[in-house]
Amino acid sequence: MESSSRFVNLSGTEIKRLIALVVVAAFLAPSAYSATKSPTPTPKATATKKATPTKKATPTKKAVVKKKVVTKKSKQRISPSPSPKWPPVGFKSSGEVFAKIPNTKELIGTASNDKKLANALAQKVDGVPVCEKFSCGAIQLASLNGCTWWEVNAKLSGETSAEDATRKTFGTIRALVRATAPKEIVTVLLVSQEPLELKHRVSGISANCHHDAPSEKIPSSIYTAIIISD
Repeated sequence: MESSSRFVNLSGTEIKRLIALVVVAAFLAPSAYSATKSPTPTPKATATKKATPTKKATPTKKAVVKKKVVTKKSKQRISPSPSPKWPPVGFKSSGEVFAKIPNTKELIGTASNDKKLANALAQKVDGVPVCEKFSCGAIQLASLNGCTWWEVNAKLSGETSAEDATRKTFGTIRALVRATAPKEIVTVLLVSQEPLELKHRVSGISANCHHDAPSEKIPSSIYTAIIISD
């Protein structure tokens, strides 16, 4: 702060002197530099360093790369799935034919995986599922050698009336069923035309496995009522 205030308070004469001194100094400086040469220092002898013996380079050891021995993986043997148990549980045989009468739970379970059976059970009469309107029965069939078509016969029987407990046959059912492969199970729904509330039952079921060509419409089902004359 002191040096700056002094510079500001200089008079005009002092400024001129200061400029003149600066010009003279600038003019004399080059000649003074060229007139007097600064003495060059004489080089001193430096002691030579003894050469240090160079170390011999030791040969680098080559890295040994161990090769992985790749062994062929033994092929895993896939065991075949076990063949279905034959004869199926609960089936009874007569020659090459195997049959079973399923209960209601088994019938519903089978229908969950059998579209044709499910459609047959879902069929409606007067807006009501067929087996909730009429008395029905069912049978599961299979053949050791397969069949070109099946013929199933059954009868509908029950008490004569609410007042008469005498059992009698009210009608017959004849169903023709599609071809099946050897050991293939088919479920046949047997539908009567008798009201369910009469509590008649489908019984006396028999099945024939045919190996000849069918001459009738397949599939088909016919209920024939037995008319008793007085």
